[in-house]
Parts: sequence; C-alpha cells; structure tokens
Amino acid sequence: MTSRLFKVFLGFCLVTLGRAAELPQLLPADIRLSVRLDAKTHFRLRDYSSLDEWDERRQLLRKQILVAAGLDVLPSKQPLNVQRFGRQRHGNYIVEKVLFESLPGYFVAGNLYLPVSGGKHPAVLVPHGHWKNGRIHNTSSYSVPALCANLAAQGFVAFAYDMVGYNDTTQTKHIFGSTPSEMLWSFSPLGLQLWNSIRALDLLESLTESDPTRLGVTGASGGATQTILLAAVDDRIKASAPVDMVSANFQGDDACEIAPGLRDGTNNVEIASLMAPKPMLLVSATGDWTKHTPMVELPAVTSVYKLYGHPEAVSCAHIHSPHNYNEKSRVAVYAFFRRYLMEQPFGGVAYESEPVDLRPTDLLIGAQASAFRKPVALFDLWKSEMRKLNSRLSLSQMRDRLAGLLGSGTAGNVTVVQTSPRMVLQRTGSGERVSVQLQDRPGNSAIAYVGGQVPLPQCDQPDTSQLAIEVFQSGSLHKGRSMDPAFLTYQRSDDSNRVRDILTSLAYLKQTGHDRITLDCTAHAAGWCMLAAAISSDPVSLKIDGDFHAETDEELSRMVFVPGLQHAGGMDAVRALLSANQQLALAH
Repeated sequence: MTSRLFKVFLGFCLVTLGRAAELPQLLPADIRLSVRLDAKTHFRLRDYSSLDEWDERRQLLRKQILVAAGLDVLPSKQPLNVQRFGRQRHGNYIVEKVLFESLPGYFVAGNLYLPVSGGKHPAVLVPHGHWKNGRIHNTSSYSVPALCANLAAQGFVAFAYDMVGYNDTTQTKHIFGSTPSEMLWSFSPLGLQLWNSIRALDLLESLTESDPTRLGVTGASGGATQTILLAAVDDRIKASAPVDMVSANFQGDDACEIAPGLRDGTNNVEIASLMAPKPMLLVSATGDWTKHTPMVELPAVTSVYKLYGHPEAVSCAHIHSPHNYNEKSRVAVYAFFRRYLMEQPFGGVAYESEPVDLRPTDLLIGAQASAFRKPVALFDLWKSEMRKLNSRLSLSQMRDRLAGLLGSGTAGNVTVVQTSPRMVLQRTGSGERVSVQLQDRPGNSAIAYVGGQVPLPQCDQPDTSQLAIEVFQSGSLHKGRSMDPAFLTYQRSDDSNRVRDILTSLAYLKQTGHDRITLDCTAHAAGWCMLAAAISSDPVSLKIDGDFHAETDEELSRMVFVPGLQHAGGMDAVRALLSANQQLALAH
C-alpha cells in the first residue's frame, strides 16, 4: 500500500513539474518581499574599496541616522538650566546630582563624578544599558557607579545620565513611538535619547572642570547602542568604547534602539565604523552575541580604518564572561581612555583602585528637586518645535528632507530585468522590482499611470508613450506586512516603497529620452504621486483624478504612510514643492 501511494505521489509530482515548465515566466523576486530583516538577522558585512566610496557611504549613513531619529534638522538649543546639588566626597572622587533641561520643561537627571584635584580634565559620557536600576545599577557583572567613580579617581570627569523613562527621568515613559502619528512625526525613544545625549555633551563642554577638546563616550548593551549612534553624528566625541553590543548577529530590539529607517540597508557594525578614524575600543564577551567580535566584527571595522591609514586606532578587548560591563571590561576601558584622552602611551591601569559604597540615596534626586516631576506634553512640544523649524526651510531643504525619508530622492540608473510576460524595472543593484506595461511611441512625451487598471487606457496622442506602473503591494503583488517600528527599522513602509517605485519608473522614462512626463493618478494613489512628483529630480506634470485631503495624522497615515512625513513638513511642504515644480514643467 505504501509503495502504491508513493508511485501515485511521484506521478503527481512529475505531472505538476511538466505543467510548471509550460507556465509563463514568473516575475523576478522582489527583495522587499523575499527578504525580511530584523534585530536577529545575520548581516553580511560590506567591504569598501576606497576612501571615496566609504566617504560617500558615511555621509549617507550619518544622514540616515539623523532622519530616523527626527534630528536631521536639530531642535533649537535652549539654555540647559543645569542644577547641581548633593555634592559628596567618597575617597578619591566627588559625586553630585545633576538635572538639565534638554527641551523646554523636560528634564534629564544624572550624576557627575569629579576628580578631587582642580583644573580641566578629559570627560567621559556614560549612557547606561537596560539593567534594572539604570545609572545606579551596581553589581559585579554591571556597575555604572564603579565605572564612573574609578574614572573620576583616575582624573576624568564622568557623567552618567538616565535613559528615557528610567530612575529620575520619568516625565515620559521608556516605551512610546509606535502610533502612526508618532511615527509620522519621527517621535521615538531613540530620537529623544539621542537628543539627550547631544545635550549631555553640551553640559560636559560647559563645565569648568572639563576639557571640551577631550570628550569620550562609553556604555554597555543598550548604552553601547547610544554610544555608537552619538559618535556617528557628533564630531565632538574623540574616543569611544561601545561594550557588548556591536555585532553582525544582533542589533538591539528595545524601544530606544529602533526607529523607522534607522537600519534600512545597514547594521550596527557599519554604524560603529562611522567613528573612523578616531580611536575606538570594541569590548566583547564570550557569553553573548559579541562572541565572534575578534574574528568577524573587528576585521570589518578595521578595514574601514585602513582606508584612512589608521588601522591601529581600533582595537578589541574580548572578555571571558556573560553579557556584562564588569571589572575586566571596565579596566580595559580605563586603559583605552588614559591612552587616547590623557595621552599615556600604555594606559597605565591594570586594576580598579576605588571601592564603591554608594547608596541609591547618594545618587537619586528624589524629593530634592521638584521641577523635573511636572507633567510635560512632550509630543506636542516636539511637533511645535518641528513646525517652527519647517517654516524657515527653503524649497531645496524641503525637497532634501522629504527625499531623505525614502533613502534617496532619485532612482539613479534603472535597468530592465525582464521584458516578458511583463516588463520589470529595477534600480540597478537594489533588488527592488517594479512591474510595468509600456507602450512606447516616437517623441519625448510620456504619461505614467498609477492606481488604474492594466491594460493601458486608450491614448489619442500618437507621439506620447504610456507607462502603467504596478506599484509595490498592489495588484497581483499584494502581500500583508507588519507596520510596527521594529519592522520599519529595517524595511520601508508600503507607501514609501510605492513612492520609490514611481520615482524608479519616472527615472526610466527620463533615461529612455522622455523629458515631458505627466503623472496621471487615481484618487487612492494621490498621496504617493504627490510626494513622488514633489521630490522628483526632474519637473513632472501631475494629474490626479479626485482630491487629496487629510485633516488629521490618522487620516494622512491611511493615505500615505511614510514615517517622518509630518516631521519633514508634511503635505504643506509637498504642495509648496509641487507648485514650484509645476511652474518648471510648464516652462519646460
């Protein structure tokens, strides 16, 4: 019986394969649907052949981080209104409690650790990881107080500050940013935390005890994520030591480590490489996701440093331990900072000399200050600040910001990867596939249709080519996808991809000699077409069958959900660019 069933099954397979061979060629796989990335993806690390190639990539990545964080145009820096109190001396260091105002009415709390000697000292910023007690966590495997106290005893100023939503910094929760409205405005824990880090550097620069030309940063786990992001976007950092985070296998999945667009086409190893050629120590552990750092991640980062001629400026301390910032890891960091911020050639430290007996009451602010406990409508404040900034932007700045949301405002070179049974276009090397139907005619005019039915409508203009675009996730290509911030950290939203497909198709028409192009869109495609026409590198005439109107963020998100759109000026900026582009198109 079993043999008979097998023969029947085999015969079915052969018939099926025979029929499959007779089917029309399927569409080439679109990488956006065939590959899904997340925090636990094993990333393939890139090689760069020249400094020019890396420098171009570096500028793109730095912009990408700032756009994802909502900091591509920085909020205005208001006075920090620093409060320092509760000064205590413990052995060879002094500790104080600190509050500063990173945004009007929003306070960040921390502890300042100072040497007992006078003068100006190198300063180290210490963002903490996701250990339960944050900046006051003090155990054998992880201790911010031990790190900072020993740095201070060795002649550094050290400032440990709260993550968003930790300890004293509780005017907002640690987890937010997942609603469509928050994502449209690029309002996330990652962005707020990175802004707090930038402002914490401002604080260190302002201190009479610190030397603003010798600033470093170190943190472990989630604190290392903040370390590499800050070092990537703020040139004031002269030396950095991310601990137990930089990996090709895990990128961090906490709310403060993700934001739409942050790791679109990149990963933490490449982000950490933005520190080059300045000194960096990668601390790793045998018992977590950094266990291969000496063999995998360090060589990848070193290859970037070699492009600058300074491979010696990056190194690794590999610790036999589970996930940590323990004494062995800290000692390696002391030696690193002493070498590069104090210019002591061999570091000169082999142990921790300072016992730490600090209690929570020595470090937490508690009832000693009240202003930081007042409620603050931070999201409303964020939106108000962004509106002010947007009102001062030029048209070119508007276009640049909107284009940055999509990775690129232009499609570059477009190739045809298939002509039958459908024509398929691709941004060269991207793996993004766009199915189109083309009716090519003599002349330099073309109409591109979006949102309508294929086949093409009848056209009575014999010198006008027609192109029907089946944009991403429409028609036969539709496939449901998640739209949460963790997913969008690595993949673009469906609407972002649709806008890119329109831009790819417009670039193809331009590339094939069509320089008078009309974009003809149905009402449900209006938002995609408006955004594409607004940021297109060449003027495009726009025709929309219907009206586009969104009163609220929620309505806008249903029509054109592109994270960061409101933050970058929203539909007001789109309409301003369309008006200018329409005038150019008419003149052309």
